[in-house]
Amino acid sequence: MARITYRDIVIETRQGDIASQPDLEAIVNAANAMLMPGGGVAGAIHRAAGPGLAEECRTYAPIKPGEAVITGGHNLPNRYVIHTLGPVYGQDKPEADILARCYENSLTLCEKHQIESVGFPAISTGVFGYPMREAAEVAFATIKSMIEKGLTYPKRIVFVLYRSQDQALHDEVLSRIFPSS
Repeated sequence: MARITYRDIVIETRQGDIASQPDLEAIVNAANAMLMPGGGVAGAIHRAAGPGLAEECRTYAPIKPGEAVITGGHNLPNRYVIHTLGPVYGQDKPEADILARCYENSLTLCEKHQIESVGFPAISTGVFGYPMREAAEVAFATIKSMIEKGLTYPKRIVFVLYRSQDQALHDEVLSRIFPSS
């Protein structure tokens, strides 16, 4: 687990299941365009949240790559779920800009709702094929830029990575993007 504080906002990584994070007010779903249960992160979140989440999501679907919407957490231990649609690598262009918008729009929703803590998965790195290192670089650079532009919420941003090697990679990228922390 890596943990840094940058301008009063804590950024950390941990290995775990994004759908089992009771210490976070919100979690981010790497959603599909229809915001319905699927594989990977979306499937895990929907299974844990129960059918009410899919029912609420129907009112917001479809979303476009880079967009984000917020729902209740239903049976999850989290108050909110922020759903964002990441780019399909090699198909949705320009990938880095779209991925950055996923983080920007998710964090903007945190700011709007004054969400204290949020957990992110590695958006677009599963079946959407985004290379893990490049995705981590986009994520942390975007977060740093938003903090420098005055982001005040959330107070804590946690990357919840399912595999230990993905957490180790995120730890490395985090320490490079935020070297003085």
